[in-house]
Amino acid sequence: MPYNWIQPPSDEDGELHLWPHQSLNPEGYVRFIGVTAALITVPLLPLMGSAVFWGLIPFLLLALFGMKYALDQNRRNAQVLEILHLGAQEAELTRRDGRGQEQSWRCNRHWTQVELHADKGPVPNYVTLRGAGREVEIGAFLSEAERKALYDDLSRVLRQTTSTQTAPKENPGL
Repeated sequence: MPYNWIQPPSDEDGELHLWPHQSLNPEGYVRFIGVTAALITVPLLPLMGSAVFWGLIPFLLLALFGMKYALDQNRRNAQVLEILHLGAQEAELTRRDGRGQEQSWRCNRHWTQVELHADKGPVPNYVTLRGAGREVEIGAFLSEAERKALYDDLSRVLRQTTSTQTAPKENPGL
């Protein structure tokens, strides 16, 4: 699952990292470019030694480098990392995208609310955090099932925090 509790949630601290699924790992990337280059050259074999061969080479190289550029651009855009840090008093969500831009949101941990919008978001089962007068999305790049699991995890963790903070302390003197 493309999210992981780096530091398990507790009353004092917790850190959750979320990232988009990368279906093409570096080895697959190299294989794909290599196989594409090999398959592009197959139709050129009967033309070897002719002027047509040399006329087609620039276009085939352009197609190959265009595919490489598109894959690199896609990988760069998908380098999103969301970090939810739950401190003793504060919840902070930081989002870094592939271009190096960073956005952050902070709220008192006690007042943080997690909401699941089944139909009202840009994607089904849209998960948001609300607090400090703002509502921010979290994990919008996850699959529908992963967003449901994320909502359940966050609800459980924030509910534990609230019940622990509001539970009456035992008084041994009574």
